[in-house]
Parts: sequence; C-alpha cells; structure tokens
Amino acid sequence: ASPNKQYEYDHRMDDALYFDESYAKKRLQLLHTSYELLKKELGDCAGPAVMETFGELPFNPAEKKEALHYSKEQQKWKQKFQAENGNLLNQYVPSDQTSFSIIAYPLPEIGENYTEIFNQTIAVNTLDQEKYLEIQTKLIDALDKGSHVTITGRKNNKTDLTIALIPLEHPEKETKFENCLADVNIPLGEVFTSPELQGTTGVLHVTKVFLNDLEYHDLTLHFKDGVITDYSCKNFPTEEENKKYILENVLFHHKTLPMGEFAIGTNTTAYAMGKTYQISHLLPILIAEKTGPHFAVGDTCFSHEEELVTYNPDGKQMRAKENDFSRLRHTDRNKAYFNCHTDITIPYDELGDILVHTESGDIIPIIKEGRFVLEGTVELNIPLENL
Repeated sequence: ASPNKQYEYDHRMDDALYFDESYAKKRLQLLHTSYELLKKELGDCAGPAVMETFGELPFNPAEKKEALHYSKEQQKWKQKFQAENGNLLNQYVPSDQTSFSIIAYPLPEIGENYTEIFNQTIAVNTLDQEKYLEIQTKLIDALDKGSHVTITGRKNNKTDLTIALIPLEHPEKETKFENCLADVNIPLGEVFTSPELQGTTGVLHVTKVFLNDLEYHDLTLHFKDGVITDYSCKNFPTEEENKKYILENVLFHHKTLPMGEFAIGTNTTAYAMGKTYQISHLLPILIAEKTGPHFAVGDTCFSHEEELVTYNPDGKQMRAKENDFSRLRHTDRNKAYFNCHTDITIPYDELGDILVHTESGDIIPIIKEGRFVLEGTVELNIPLENL
C-alpha cells in the first residue's frame, strides 16, 4: 500500500518543470532506439499475468495550489507524446499478437472480516463458466436484435442514456456483443460492445464512484453523438475545481473523449459480496465493472486489435470493434487513439431499466428496477434477494 497517496497526487505532474516539445521528441527518439535494440525480446513477449490487490482505505485528494500543473502547450505535447509512444510500442509488441490474464485479491487492510472476504473473493473468481456462458448468450441474443439500448437510473441516480448499436449484415453468424468469461479477465460476468457514436446520447451519473483509486461524488457526464460535451462532480467547493479534477484524472487533459465501451455486468455474486461486507467502494474496477452496467470513456476494448477476428463461444463473429475515431488509424493514428480507457459502473441499487429497442419498434426488457427480467437470466437475481 502507498504510504502517502496525497504526496503522490501532489507530485503527479512534476515533469511540468521540464516537459516541452524538445523533451517529448528526444524521449520518443530514445524509446525508438531502445525498442529497436530489444526488438527480439519484445517480439517474444506474450503479455502480462497480473495479480492485483484491493482493500486500501479510500482516498479523496485535496487540491494544493503549490502542486505543479501542465500548461496548455504542455498538455498538447503530453497527449501527442502518449499517442506516438503508444503507436511506437504497438509496432514492437502488437496488441493483436499478445494477451493478458488479470485477477485481484483483498489485502488484510480491508478489515476484521478479511478471511471471509478473501474466501468470498475466491468464490467470485471461480464461478461456473458453463452456467454464465448460457445466461450471457441469452443476453447477447436479445441485445443483437436492438438498434439501440436505453439505460435509466433510479432513486438518486439521474442516468438517462441511449446507446446506439452497430447494424449487422449477417445476424445469423455475427454479433454486436462479446461474451466475457474468465479466460483472461477474471472474474467472469459481462457482455460488452463498442457503441456506434452517432446516436449515443444522454447523461451518465453515479452518486459515488472510485476511478483509478480516486473518489468522485455525483460524477455526471453528458454525451452527444458518443462524445463528452460536459462534465461535473461535487468533490470540491467550486465548479472550476471539480471540472479541473475530471479534466486531469478522467479526460487526461483531452478536450473530450468518446464512449468506447458499453457493457452489462452479470456478476451479482460480486455485487452481493460488496454489499454484505460493505466494501463496494473498495472493489477494484476489475470486479466492480462486473457488478452493473458500465461505460468506458476513451478507447474501445479492441484498441489496436480491430483487424483481429474473434468469435464468441457460439461461433458468432464479433463485429463491434471500432468507432469513428479508431477508423482514423488508416489515415492518422495519432487521432485514432486516446491511450486511456476508464470504466464507470452504475451499481444495481442505483439502476433503473435497461431496455433493448428494435428497428421495428419492439422493446425487449433486460433489467427492470435493477433486477434481471429477460427469460433465462432471472437466476442472476438470487444473490440479490437478501440484500
């Protein structure tokens, strides 16, 4: 665990002392030289196997006027450097030729129920794949019939979103959603897609969420045609401070970001664990994203892998792999990718309805008032019954 998260937050932009155009270009030059020297070793890289931890006490940073910040010119060059470095690394370690495996376990700091929570985490990480394969296939079959999906919040959640879905030329052998089991991204429990940006519009709101270890209160993002047009939160006394907080830590200094992913989490067992032990706010995004619908801002899940052909277990080819930005990779790769992907989850207790809307005007309910109602998926409600 970090001994002083505030210190790390205060000093996260210390390179503002020297970061400029010449530094960015020199660093890219040296990285290219290093990658070339290690070309064989990088070519042998299969990808990482990662064990994460969770359970540290939440961190809500204070903004210090003494902390360094990038100027507008530095922000421009920082973004350009990150884009070019991402493209450079992908030349030597191609994303479509590597994979990963990632799993998370709690730290003792999570509290006196550590042993119970650890054992419950094992249960969450080892759920029956065959059962979830069948349930999630039914979800995808319904979602594939839609031209768009609407998501609303309830109670104090103000979410009201329309997610546009790509059309399928051959629905009998193609799909819009990937069936995510526990092969690489553990635990299992989601179906996800890359939204069609045109027509993806509305408000995404969560009353409290942790993103990249930072806490946000009443985080609100407004979307029009798939990109963020406005944003706010209530962490600090002034609107200026709150916008700056989001700009630096969610948008990573980009003027806007697209919605790169829409997913429906199905791991109600993980959600129940969070509620039972009152640790929902401590769950890592790896688990939290499976505990409700989530929306990623930034790149799609298939960044740099758009041409890689993949199939769901039922044999249908995944087609929703790109959007209007990633298509620019053929003409200007620096505009195609944002080199960030931040998942924002709406928990079941803040979730209203998820409805699939077909071209013919029919409506297929997936979730109503935070509970699964689609035939073949209601078993997912069992862990939620005693909450």
